[in-house]
Amino acid sequence: MEIRDRTPDDLDACTKALAEVQASDRYPVDWPRDPAGWLTPDGLIGAWIAVEAEAVLGHVALTRDMEVTRLFVTPAARGRGLAARLLDTARAAVETPLKLEVSSEGTAAIAFYERSGWRRVGSGRARWLNAAGEPALVYHYVSPPRSGEEQVG
Repeated sequence: MEIRDRTPDDLDACTKALAEVQASDRYPVDWPRDPAGWLTPDGLIGAWIAVEAEAVLGHVALTRDMEVTRLFVTPAARGRGLAARLLDTARAAVETPLKLEVSSEGTAAIAFYERSGWRRVGSGRARWLNAAGEPALVYHYVSPPRSGEEQVG
């Protein structure tokens, strides 16, 4: 298994992996009209994938405002540390602290981020709707400090 830069040629395989995640976890909550476009948000500065035997097992993206986004691991590949490796790859790409937001419904993701040292710094309502059809409650997190770095936020 390797973590590498995502290329445009990978988008079909990423979309297939995302479909597996959406069927299992309802992430994203609503299937996008253009999944490849959704995986390539405005301000994208980097995207990485976990690949094994030419299958995409996981994905993460980073935007210019230092936000981690579109992080997922396929259900069959979970428990192998891929999410942590993908996050580490995004963190290694820049020298500043990162941020992310996660839906309050994503209890497994929240537990993972908090176990990994990410710190919740706020919450708010999203523009998209949760499973109940209401604006989703999202939690805002900042990355843990690297050695020698002070906590931000």
